[in-house]
Amino acid sequence: MRAELLARAAELARQEEPFVLALVVRRLPASSSQPGDMAIITAAGVFHGWLGGSCTQPTVVREAQRALADGQPRLLVLTPDPETEKRSGVAVFPMTCNSGGSVEIYLEPILPAPRLVVFGVSPTARALVSLGKAMGYTAVAVDDDLEALARNATVSHAPCFTVVATLGEGDEEAIRSALALSPAYLGVVASARRFALMRETLTARGMAAADLDRIRCPAGVKIGARTPEEIALSILAEIVEGQRAEEAEGKAAVDPIEAVDPIEATDPLHAIDPICGMTVEIAKARHTAEHAGRTWYFCCGGCRERFLAAPEKYAAAGGSA
Repeated sequence: MRAELLARAAELARQEEPFVLALVVRRLPASSSQPGDMAIITAAGVFHGWLGGSCTQPTVVREAQRALADGQPRLLVLTPDPETEKRSGVAVFPMTCNSGGSVEIYLEPILPAPRLVVFGVSPTARALVSLGKAMGYTAVAVDDDLEALARNATVSHAPCFTVVATLGEGDEEAIRSALALSPAYLGVVASARRFALMRETLTARGMAAADLDRIRCPAGVKIGARTPEEIALSILAEIVEGQRAEEAEGKAAVDPIEAVDPIEATDPLHAIDPICGMTVEIAKARHTAEHAGRTWYFCCGGCRERFLAAPEKYAAAGGSA
């Protein structure tokens, strides 16, 4: 199982597909998982591997998708008594399996390297590619066949950052090609006066003002850069500054560890199994039942059978439909 999962992980990485590697690091009886059990969860929520009973899977998939969204690893604890397991840096959830037991699962998001596409082969462009690779970007400089580059780059799931450093050689076409990549950042190495002329040309060709307003020119933070290497450093500093600011805004909105709340009963995408209390994703629910004009959702066939044996009892106790 582990060899098969590692091979699958390697293939996803080659395809630049984001995924989460989940590993059981601790368990207490009678959980069916064992330390070292592992699974892969894709961005679409597809689950490969084994982490224990089916009761753990929806929680792991949901938290894995959160990890992919914020890029942060996390440690989960599923236990029958969540109050006793609360501690800093750990997300605690109720274990709803009838067998009981506790399990700790580490989630590591594996994200494709960000792409740095540099238009031009000027000294600054070469310095950007060299420094970008040293910082972990998939960096490439391109000077021709811009349409082919745009087609290929849009396939990637990695964030894309672009810089136009053509220095007067096809600047406008390079900007159009860069914008076609829907980049998180587009910087142009040019003076403000030169960019004003570019903007006039691009506006006359029908480019939207909103797209042009996204462009950073002159590109880079103000550090008094003069040499190509210093200019490259200032541009990458601006990219990093923007990334970190965006991450800080996301963390301020939702703390992935401290703000873990159960799914509300009014959530139209999820329901609560009335037998075990487990959260069930409605769109993927395999076990359902009709009672008193409502649809009830279950994590497994066993819970459904128990409900059908005494629907009035469990319906009266609550649950989400």
